[in-house]
Amino acid sequence: MRVPLSREEYARRIQSLTPSSPLPKDMLFAFLTGGGICLLGQLFSELFLSLGIEEKTAALLTSAALIAVGMILSVTGLYAKLARYGGAGTLLPITGFSNSMISAAVEFKSEGMVTGLGANIFRIAGPVIVYGIAAGILYGAVYWLTGLF
Repeated sequence: MRVPLSREEYARRIQSLTPSSPLPKDMLFAFLTGGGICLLGQLFSELFLSLGIEEKTAALLTSAALIAVGMILSVTGLYAKLARYGGAGTLLPITGFSNSMISAAVEFKSEGMVTGLGANIFRIAGPVIVYGIAAGILYGAVYWLTGLF
């Protein structure tokens, strides 16, 4: 017959079985990884500006370049390896979104171009597009109603 555990005993057992997380080390690696991605973005931006491209266009090209880098690293499997060490540092908006989009596409590639890749790539993109539209409408309404910006 099994004797029920008290809450304290249960908590002690869970604590003894749970591996400790090296939080300072994880935070440092996330900081360095995220900083490295931001540095790469800054290098792209400086490159485009040095080529005589105007600032707004250079910003757009920098975003596109970071998306491309995220996609290439995801397809080759290097993004997952980077995420293993960099943790949350790889979740920067552009490269993290790029990774999540391409990962969904690559995962379902074996099901075919239309039913696999074409259909499943929108599992991630759909909610993002809906959020973007809703946020745009909300921000526009706040701007129009308050005139603060």
